[in-house]
Amino acid sequence: MKASVHRSFWLGQVLDGEDSLSLAGSIHADIAIVGGGYTGLWTALRIKKAEPAADVVVLEADVCGAGASGRNGGLAHGWWEKLAQLIAICGVAEAKRLCETSEAAVDELERLDRDGTLPSDFIRGGKLSVATTPAQVGAWDALLALCERNGVDPFEPVSAAAARGRVDSPTFLGGVFESSAATVHPGKLVRGLRKLALRHGVKVYEHTPMRALERATPPRVHTPGGSVTADHVVVALGAWAAGLPEFHRRLYVVSSEVVVTPPIPEELRRIGWIDGESINDGQARVLYGRTTSDGRIALGRGGGRLAFGGRLDRGFDRNRRSSEDVAAALRRLYPSLAGLKVEHDWSGPIDRTLTGLPVFGRLGGHPKISYGIGWSGTGVAPTLIGGRILASIALDLDDGWQRCGLVEQRSLGKLPPEPIRYAGGAVVRRAVVRKAAREDASRKVDRLTHSIAGLVPRLPEA
Repeated sequence: MKASVHRSFWLGQVLDGEDSLSLAGSIHADIAIVGGGYTGLWTALRIKKAEPAADVVVLEADVCGAGASGRNGGLAHGWWEKLAQLIAICGVAEAKRLCETSEAAVDELERLDRDGTLPSDFIRGGKLSVATTPAQVGAWDALLALCERNGVDPFEPVSAAAARGRVDSPTFLGGVFESSAATVHPGKLVRGLRKLALRHGVKVYEHTPMRALERATPPRVHTPGGSVTADHVVVALGAWAAGLPEFHRRLYVVSSEVVVTPPIPEELRRIGWIDGESINDGQARVLYGRTTSDGRIALGRGGGRLAFGGRLDRGFDRNRRSSEDVAAALRRLYPSLAGLKVEHDWSGPIDRTLTGLPVFGRLGGHPKISYGIGWSGTGVAPTLIGGRILASIALDLDDGWQRCGLVEQRSLGKLPPEPIRYAGGAVVRRAVVRKAAREDASRKVDRLTHSIAGLVPRLPEA
């Protein structure tokens, strides 16, 4: 990956010319981690906590946070919305345990922010998932019923009036509220993790992309300026992992676009968006948003460009046409902002799996190379769990995590090979875009569009 020419709003606020080393020469490490985002850095910290003397190296192609960790919307929540998928993967008991642990990860972010260990502008405002068109009404009914059958209640159903009482948009038609959710500043979180890792003795090499992974014993990572031979290698590449042959049928990459307004504190007070809630809607091209500490709105939309064969070009850094689409969605949600121009926009590649959940395991069965990928746009808090899992595998710990339900998952289907996947995905994406546009305009969706849009990769509900 080459250095990005267009940074996110979040990274633009925190990159300040900090000292940065690139790898020069050949070295040895106990554990080498490829990828300097949330997953890689949490893994490094979990390893150092378990084995303080371990020699841990992190290799990052750009700067830590240049990938999804510095480009996301900063919505921190657990896996309760993925309960059906978790049950399909690992059964009811393990699914509930993982959901509870992911909720506890939000609590850990709060504690680390409050005690000054990892300042991230943490705000526990909850997450409001709302229908913004009649077609989305009832989108969460199956999930609520599943939670009730399994004796958990992480979501509070809200009426249209209750939803608008929290954040007043004329489009809100009811939904659910998840009180345990929060927001963070993604840039502060990832760069803070980097500083924390350095403080604990982790060696972090930025501007050091992996050119090749030698699957030998011991494994070796080759970079432009040298190599790292390690007792264990952890692959935490996010969307860039789609380029590895082992993931061609397990990952697909789509873009997500985000726009940020100028500070509008008076307007936020007028619409009641003052308690730090995050929002998302119920369509396949999900809209998600939050406010910032200086009174801005950040709104994003998933389901953007598809990557052919996992190849990521500069269009995944910024796409003005897609950003204009998100800006239009902002004006639809809040007509009073019709004349407002956004100040910042960017894109980012999302590594998606069929289940929408991450996968962990040993790369090609190699006992000394592990991976954790496929966060599907929801890794802000759950990557804390990913760090535990990958540390457990790397150190061969008897703590249960390397045998949890997300490791070496049983196959629940594979994606089509290229070029069929890209061609078919492009057809489906156009139908999804067309369907969303018609629903947003309160127009009828034709049967063909509805049928093709329904081919988005997903698992059946439990």
